[in-house]
Amino acid sequence: MKSILTLGLLLSVQLIRAQAPVAPSAGATAVRTTMSADEKAVADTERQRFSAQVSKDYAVLEQVLANDLIYTHSNGNSDNKQSYIQSIRDGKSKYDAIDVEELNVRVYGKTAVINGVCMVKAMNNGETINTHLRYTDVYVRNGKQWQMVAWQSLRMAK
Repeated sequence: MKSILTLGLLLSVQLIRAQAPVAPSAGATAVRTTMSADEKAVADTERQRFSAQVSKDYAVLEQVLANDLIYTHSNGNSDNKQSYIQSIRDGKSKYDAIDVEELNVRVYGKTAVINGVCMVKAMNNGETINTHLRYTDVYVRNGKQWQMVAWQSLRMAK
C-alpha cells in the first residue's frame, strides 16, 4: 500500500511540474540586437538588392537573384529572374525608392528566410505605387554568394 501511495505521489508531482509554465527561450521573446555573420551577410545582400532595383544595377541583380527565382508581387502576378529584370529594363517596373523599415533574418544552414516591411515608391505599368509591403523572401547560399530564390509580398492596410 505504501508503494502505491508513493507512486501516486510521484506521479502527482510530475503532473504538476508538467503543467507549470516554462519560461520561453531567450531567442523566442527577446529582440536580438546582434546578428550572426551569415544573418548580416543576408541582410546586406537584401539591402544591396533593393538599392540595385532603384539604381537599375543589372549586374548586381544578376548576381543576387537565383536563376530559379519565383518573384510573387503584391498584386498576385509573378515573374522569374529573366522576366523580372526585363520588366525593370523595359521601364514597366520603375523603383524610385525602397526604404526598409523592418528586417528579420533567420538562417538555417544554407537557407535564409527574411520577414520584413518596406516602403516602396515606384511606377508599375504606368501606375504610381506608394505603399508599405510586408514580405517574406528566401535566400540560398550558392558558394559564398547569397541568392534570392523566392519573394512574396502583400500590401499593408493604410
